[in-house]
Amino acid sequence: MVETGSICLFLSFVISVYTLFASLVGGKTRKREFTNSAENGALAVFILLTIASGSLIHALLTRDFSLKYVSSNISRDLPTLYSITAFWAGQAGSLLLWAWILSIYTALVVLLNRRKSRELMPYVLASLAAISSFFIYLVAFVESPFEKLPFAPDDGRGLNPLLQNPYMAIHPLTLYFGYVGVTVPFAFAMGALLSGRLGDEWIRNSRKWTILAWTFLGIGLLLGARWAYLELGWGGYWAWDPVENAAFMPWLTATAFLHSVMIQEKKGMLKKWNMALIIITFFLALFGTFITRSGIISSVHSFAQSNIGPFFLSFIGFILIFSFGMFTLRLDQLKSENRYDSILSRESAFLFNNLIFLAAAFSVFLGTIFPIVSEAIKGEKILVGPPYFNRVNVPMGLILILLMGIGPLISWRKASQENLMKNFLYPSILGILTAVVLFLVGIREAVALISFGLCAFVAATIFIEFYRGTKVRAKRGENYLLALYHLISRNRRRYGGYIVHVGVILIVIGITASSAFVTQKEATLKKGESISVNHYTLRFDELNQYTTEMKHVTAAKLSVFNSERSLGVIVPEKNVYKYEGNRDIDNETEVALRSTFKDDLYVILTNFDGNGTASFRVLINPMVSWIWAGGIVLALGAIVIMWPSARERREEAVVRYSVEISEEGTAKV
Repeated sequence: MVETGSICLFLSFVISVYTLFASLVGGKTRKREFTNSAENGALAVFILLTIASGSLIHALLTRDFSLKYVSSNISRDLPTLYSITAFWAGQAGSLLLWAWILSIYTALVVLLNRRKSRELMPYVLASLAAISSFFIYLVAFVESPFEKLPFAPDDGRGLNPLLQNPYMAIHPLTLYFGYVGVTVPFAFAMGALLSGRLGDEWIRNSRKWTILAWTFLGIGLLLGARWAYLELGWGGYWAWDPVENAAFMPWLTATAFLHSVMIQEKKGMLKKWNMALIIITFFLALFGTFITRSGIISSVHSFAQSNIGPFFLSFIGFILIFSFGMFTLRLDQLKSENRYDSILSRESAFLFNNLIFLAAAFSVFLGTIFPIVSEAIKGEKILVGPPYFNRVNVPMGLILILLMGIGPLISWRKASQENLMKNFLYPSILGILTAVVLFLVGIREAVALISFGLCAFVAATIFIEFYRGTKVRAKRGENYLLALYHLISRNRRRYGGYIVHVGVILIVIGITASSAFVTQKEATLKKGESISVNHYTLRFDELNQYTTEMKHVTAAKLSVFNSERSLGVIVPEKNVYKYEGNRDIDNETEVALRSTFKDDLYVILTNFDGNGTASFRVLINPMVSWIWAGGIVLALGAIVIMWPSARERREEAVVRYSVEISEEGTAKV
């Protein structure tokens, strides 16, 4: 299987390069046989990389320690689940995963677009093949997962204990589908620039791919936050870590892009802006991949120092020069068809929205690369901590929440005074009342009051939109539930977007509450002693120590009470692994967590001694569960948006029929 994997990588590189040139020839000469051959090549690359990926998974499951990658990332005592997830635990495996996922996307693009966009698709495929060739080259010739050792050790070094968590089985995979998914809209943009077809065709064809990548990035970020919350034992879920930032930046610019393309489709405006946005988004996805793998930043998420950094820098430089070179060449064809009529319009609200998203992405980018720049200039790495990111991004976040409520309700072109009063009176009253009531009940945090007030304002605007639409349909004789269903199904993009906004509101409420109102207390307890934090009382019952095949476990048992009512038992742990892991980490903390929608009881075992005494850190984190619930609602909204409507299915059928007729006519000629 090892030799099979290596051969498949080599063949996939050769075929990917062939696909690149065959696509360009097909696009230039408009000879369908070249394009068909290139499409078949893309499908062949997918099959070959699937076999290569299967070969690596087989090597991991069979404990083939003759491979350097297997020996470095697993051990004999590792459970099957984590043996599989070790696929992306190291440098070479993660690069193979990148290339494999890109081949999946490319194959789907080919299969779903074979009968449409005939002039655009050869250049789209060429762009995908060029990027695929780079990553396959890295994994085939620079950092191969099939590299053999001079001898096979009896056991491997084991998997980093921090990665032995169920969330790490899905978080990296989800994030990768987001990172790599950004390649597809970028390829459509390059296809438009190369072919000269700079209308809305590339936007329409790439919109759902962008939403899919955006959704994967968002869910990946939330899963990573959940992992950090449970595994790192520090009480939080977001620390502005460089690798967290690396995924957050393309999510921000992709969000801006998804909003601004609506203006291009509706008004024929922002064509240059949208093209630049998707190029920047892809650059940020590549940049995130680069800093994770080059070893130039320090992070619990990053891979070790390696020699692929120069390759990535060269490729990123090429992408930027080529993309913006083509962009400059086509500037005259990217002129807007209309102009802004008023600052009080939906177009302006969306533009301000875009500017804030871009500013937030730039501030995060600046804070992320500052340590690198400072080390290069001064020889000293100056770290930028959470205070900088919070000080800069929190105000911008509040502005974005406000715009999230304004955008959908304000009129296109120019809003009248009557329109503003009609649409914003009740939401504004509710937002102000929410802040006032919270102030009267004792909340004095200014940011929290503003945030909760704005969330109430946005929630009201969304409710009004659903209510008005449902009421109109109900007047036609439908019952309200059926009217609501038809309202959403007939305009999935609009109302799915509102559902996404509801998810964002829930996330913002959870972040605001858990950031502003956390309570914590530390105590050292003997058996039978208790600690009280807010309305919880914890009694330390016993300390258990035992050994499993993988680790030495110290577990503290605590009984939890609320006003003398028993809430059960929680057990925080400290674990020492027998194998040190691939980053010389041999211990981890398993927090004890009791979650409700009101708050989380979060308990960390910080220390213990041989006499049975233990030290604990107890936190009460309000409303953290709202963050995870918001992620589910956000994903649901994205599914609603992407689900094809009846009209889209009819249009697809018409396009397919037209192409079949055209091909039949050509064949007769």
